[in-house]
Amino acid sequence: MATGKGNCYCNYSVKYFYEASGKNISEQWSARDYVIVTMGLTVCFIVIFSNVLVIMAILKNRRFHYPIYYLLGNLALADLFAGLSYLHLMFHTGPWTIKLSREQWFVRQGLIDTSLTASVLNLLAVAVERHQTIFNMQLHSNMSTRRVFIIILFIWVVAVIMGLIPTMGWSCLCDLQSCSTMAPLYSRSYLVFWAVLNLLTFSIMVAVYTRIFIYVKRKSKQMSQHTTQMRHRETVFNLMKTVSMILGCFVICWTPGLVLLLLDGVGCKKCMVLLYEKYFLVLAECNSFFNPIIYSFRDNDMRRTFKQILCYPCKRGSEQKGNSGVQFSTLEHENCKSRTGALTEKSNGTLLIRGGPEHMPALT
Repeated sequence: MATGKGNCYCNYSVKYFYEASGKNISEQWSARDYVIVTMGLTVCFIVIFSNVLVIMAILKNRRFHYPIYYLLGNLALADLFAGLSYLHLMFHTGPWTIKLSREQWFVRQGLIDTSLTASVLNLLAVAVERHQTIFNMQLHSNMSTRRVFIIILFIWVVAVIMGLIPTMGWSCLCDLQSCSTMAPLYSRSYLVFWAVLNLLTFSIMVAVYTRIFIYVKRKSKQMSQHTTQMRHRETVFNLMKTVSMILGCFVICWTPGLVLLLLDGVGCKKCMVLLYEKYFLVLAECNSFFNPIIYSFRDNDMRRTFKQILCYPCKRGSEQKGNSGVQFSTLEHENCKSRTGALTEKSNGTLLIRGGPEHMPALT
């Protein structure tokens, strides 16, 4: 019999909701549980390491103190938060789930929802910024630093609200019939809403990058009258490669999980959502360490900054011992001066404008 406020089941345990929705949780660890946790922990450590590296690089290198890099840094922060949230989930899953209170369960799920929503919204913000810069034929975005930080604040406000919505009432505590199978305390209608919202965001990203591709391809044909055919083909190929990586990664990582959420949301009983749930969640989390690779690792200056950060302990040890560290530092300084003397450089499908602090990728 229902207890609590009205007809709500507010005094019932998490275990009760799991059993009512048909999602059984064992009290003993199974081989599958160990596999899932091992996979999850591995992904978490990679996500945390790679995104900390991106944030450190943006803070270290003043060349990255521009709108696009602030957005990339916020994307890395969102993905870092996703890694920490998923790490928290790994220590509160399997047989440990039974020991959770309802509040702890909502915190666990809310952290995941908040971090993944922030990551997706940041991907959209990066796409819009690239669109504005390329279509205006500018080295830098028109956005002021203040406007960028307002956008970043808006992203986090929306992400936090999305994570808090179930806690604020959009749950099935007062309606067991609407309980989700994958997330037994969540309402199926909320899962449909969250999945559709993310699919809509994905559709906007597809439209934005498709328009960028068509525009740059047309411009490349116009410029081919003044360049070799080989360079024209290389430009188009690299652009296609970059856009394909961005969209392909998002589709591969997110589509299975979003489709599974929709199937659970509409109450599909024959879809065996529980069989694939945890694997698809790990796959969605993988998008958080693919983002640094696609958006940052393809930038030459970013890669050089990564090397400086990773090699810093070795260089420091060499400097303390005496001579070789100074030699390498001098050589690196000379190489740096020769690089910054160049006016333009095209690499990996990214048009780079150099000349000191004005460096900015025109297309990533």
